[in-house]
Amino acid sequence: MPFDLQPVLKSKNLRLRPLRGDDFDDLFAVASDPLIWEQHPASTRYTPAVFKTLFQESMDSGGALIVHDIKTQQAIGSSRFHGYDEEKSEVEIGWTFLARSYWGGQFNAEMKQLMLEHAFQFVNCVVFLVGPQNIRSQRAVEKIGGVGDGSRVDGSGRESIVYKMTAQSFRLLNQSQRVVAQMKNFTK
Repeated sequence: MPFDLQPVLKSKNLRLRPLRGDDFDDLFAVASDPLIWEQHPASTRYTPAVFKTLFQESMDSGGALIVHDIKTQQAIGSSRFHGYDEEKSEVEIGWTFLARSYWGGQFNAEMKQLMLEHAFQFVNCVVFLVGPQNIRSQRAVEKIGGVGDGSRVDGSGRESIVYKMTAQSFRLLNQSQRVVAQMKNFTK
């Protein structure tokens, strides 16, 4: 079965679907916040011209997803599957950004949970590349179980920290989270 790089994924709070050309205005409304990009290597993505280039690259990638809050139906961000390698059994998840009002809570973890569940139907390893100065994104990847695995140059020629997650570690992490949730319910 071939890897579907642009699935529709749903959870309790989020809906991810393939990015379309008519999503530009809604997504730019999110991306136009300079604080989203302050630690990112491409820190001017909040400007119309730079975001337009990112948006077109996202469209051309064939793996970009727009993220909507199910309750409000508003676009809240985007993420992407990239670099699927059947031989290595690997895919990258990246180019993720969320509106600041969705930072620090469950939303990034919920979005990545959906994307990881989808990816691990097809591959044994997911890779995340994060800029060395992007401490916020490094912590977010670590929070969902990504493990540092050195560094490498990304497709833009920038040095990036490599984080990986295997299907086995993902399953074990989910099992341990379920046990912790059951223990919390038991002690109530």
